[in-house]
Amino acid sequence: MQRFIDTLGGFWELFKLAITNGFKLRGPYWSWRYETAFGSDPAKWPSRMERTRAMIDYGRWVYRMKRHR
Repeated sequence: MQRFIDTLGGFWELFKLAITNGFKLRGPYWSWRYETAFGSDPAKWPSRMERTRAMIDYGRWVYRMKRHR
């Protein structure tokens, strides 16, 4: 149950981040985030599913850090 709550909280944190950046998902912040996480060569990036899981894990992590868990 805790993982489910952390996942919902993670989606909330990612949503707040998207609002902060004006939903410019191809903007400078998101480009930097992708390059930091996956490298600058898109041909070497993990699959779309793996990237999605990594973003959800990041959201969960942010949620837990803000709640000190």
